[in-house]
Amino acid sequence: MASVSEWIEGARPRTLPNAIAPVLAGTGAAASIGGAVWWKALLALVVSMALIVGVNFANDYSDGIRGTDDERVGPLRLVGSKLASPAAVKRAAFACFGVAAVAGIALALASAWWLILVGAVCILGAWYYTGGSNPYGYSGFGEIAVFVFFGLVAVLGTQFVQAGRIDWAGAVTAVAVGSFSSAVLVANNLRDIPTDTESGKRTLAVVLGDARTRTLHLALLVVPFIVTLVLVIRTPWALVGLLALPLAVKANAPVRSGGQGLALIPALAGTGAAMLVWGAATGLALGLG
Repeated sequence: MASVSEWIEGARPRTLPNAIAPVLAGTGAAASIGGAVWWKALLALVVSMALIVGVNFANDYSDGIRGTDDERVGPLRLVGSKLASPAAVKRAAFACFGVAAVAGIALALASAWWLILVGAVCILGAWYYTGGSNPYGYSGFGEIAVFVFFGLVAVLGTQFVQAGRIDWAGAVTAVAVGSFSSAVLVANNLRDIPTDTESGKRTLAVVLGDARTRTLHLALLVVPFIVTLVLVIRTPWALVGLLALPLAVKANAPVRSGGQGLALIPALAGTGAAMLVWGAATGLALGLG
């Protein structure tokens, strides 16, 4: 039976920047048009964090029962390592989705009822990433889904529930955060190309191949800093987003240098750290501006 620390590790806390950064950035975008509401931002954070932990457990369960995680280089997987039963991990995933649903319904009732439909699509997207008979994560669509759900939907949803509308600054900020989130998954899938190829998991990295996947990681990391320059139109304070640039350069270093396997794990953590710093700095800048 898995210990508490192993369950926490199985939840993959290093992915939490993917959940926190969009809420910080979206709240700043809301504040920039006079609409920040602290308790709605907090509920949005609960939704985002519950969804990412839920999708991590769902991924653990689905990959585990397929045998995809039998030979794994990266972080601990509960089912693949046989530390927890598939049923227990599946229950944990659905419990997280339940928390996200409750918080999301509360937000929707306070903002717009149709957000319940958006939330339902997000939960379905989280489950069918690796779940079901034809998971889209096995067909090269994972990065697109991450860009949409933890970029566009998360940032613009956070801005909308607080300000009652979205604007161009929120939209470009969402593109930046989505690019960061996709870059995290690209680094993860780059590391797993050998094992994913062997198990028949056709991620985007498997389809593109090693060299082009490394180029994609770099390109995705460049996008947020282009957005930083665009956001200067809204406020010169947006330039504080460049504080994340050294972290992004460091995150790309093992990718750029041809690292393989365990050597690529710092790229995941570094990309997440750059995203969190960029989201926090940009959100604060937009709010102050």
